[in-house]
Order: sequence, then structure tokens, then C-alpha cells
Amino acid sequence: MKEVYRYKRVLTIAGSDPSGGAGIQADLKTVSACGCYGMSAVTAVVDENTAGVYGVHPVPVRFVEGQIRSVLDDIGTDAVKIGMLHSSRLIVAVRKCLEAYSLRNIVLDPVMVATSGDRLLQEKAIHTLKKELIPVARIITPNLPEAAILLGGEIKESDFVRAAQALSYNRRVSVLLKAGHLSGDTVTDVFYNAEDNTVVKLASPRIDTRNTHGTGCTLSSAVAAFLARQLPLTEAVRRGKEYIHQAIKTGAAYTTGTGHGPVHHFFGWWK
Repeated sequence: MKEVYRYKRVLTIAGSDPSGGAGIQADLKTVSACGCYGMSAVTAVVDENTAGVYGVHPVPVRFVEGQIRSVLDDIGTDAVKIGMLHSSRLIVAVRKCLEAYSLRNIVLDPVMVATSGDRLLQEKAIHTLKKELIPVARIITPNLPEAAILLGGEIKESDFVRAAQALSYNRRVSVLLKAGHLSGDTVTDVFYNAEDNTVVKLASPRIDTRNTHGTGCTLSSAVAAFLARQLPLTEAVRRGKEYIHQAIKTGAAYTTGTGHGPVHHFFGWWK
């Protein structure tokens, strides 16, 4: 009898980036590079490039729900990565839709501001994100500005561990707090694992490059891919951190666009 194989599957729910460095384009590249089968539900068509965001065209909420259900009813998934959700109504709809499938490996990247500084989440939707979606995620991956918005105040480097724990909703949600916005020769992210109440500091040398477009999308997608491959949570985060570091390091040698260029998602295949 012929053996039947099945891909490890990752569904990304996010906005589209026509320049290819962020959003679902970056997610699908990352998922593929990390050995999984990528699928997508597009939440918004974004007019952007490496220099900035010029417009956001939301996909109707019911159509987003339809995309999610079509994928999950037919193919299923081993992990979900959630990125740009621009409105409160969409956030609630995505939460309800995913809850119907009892999914565990949900990685939420709380996208609020693009690398260029452009706002991607409506102000009134921040509360909805905190109340409705973060509590159902297995792990969230905020950067420093996003964490400050979620906590309602400035975060000092010395407070990183406490900030990560404060974002965990009473130890229900694990938190990878990213330190890329800080200065210094070393980038030390803090990972709080709510499942075993441990803290891990993940340090890597800072790379002198402006090619950081889509780094948050890429890292969260890598974590989702390694969770889909059934790695323990802490190991999935470690592998995700190593992947984004190598993608930034390799991509630093390239020039793409006039602003913040993309990372090199397929560095491991480059010979």
C-alpha cells in the first residue's frame, strides 16, 4: 500500500504587502523556508512599499471569515499566525471563527505600526485586541512600542521581564517581547513561557542594516512553523529567533527599494 504523506500546515491571517517584504507574502515565504505548507486568509490589501504605507483597503469581514473556513474545513492546519487585523469587528470575527475549530497553536503578532511608522490598527481596536484575541493565543510577539501600547505606559529595558509577564494575562498566554527598538550592540529579546512559568533571554548581535521591513511578520511566522512541526514552545521560539537573525544578517548585503528593505527569507537555500 502506498504511503500517504501530509504537510505540516500553517495558516496566516494577515494583510497583503505588494512589495513582498511583509504581510502574507513574508509569512508564506517564511513558512515555506521553515519546512511547512503555507495558506492564507487576506484581511486587507495594503498599498505599500519599502518607503511607506499609502493606503489600506479592508477585505469585508464576512469574506475573511469565508477564507478561514474554506481552508480549515478542507485542509485544516497545525498552527495559525495572526498579523494585521485593522478593526474591532474583524478581531471579534476572527476570534469566533478560530474558536469553532479548537486550535491550540495560535501565534499572534499584534501589528499596530509598520516599520515605516505608519499606523495599521485603528485606535479603538486596541482594546478589542486585548480583550478578545490575545487571551486565545498560545503566544504573542509584540515589539517594544506595541507592548507599551498594550500596557499603557513606557517600558524600560530593566522592566522587560516584568512587562512580558504583565502581558501574559495571568500566565495564560506566553509572550516573546522583542527588543529590536532598543539601542546597543546586542539585541536581547525576553521570552516568558506561561506554560511552565519560565523566562528565557534570547540574545543576538545587532546587525547594522536598514533592511528590517517585515521582521515581525517573519519572526512570528517562523515560530508558528516550528510549532506546526511539533517543537516544544521554548524551542520553537529559539528556532524562530535564530531564523530571523540569519534572515536579517544575509539580507543586509542586498539593496531592495529606497526605504527599509526586506530580509532574506531563503538564506538557507542560497549557495
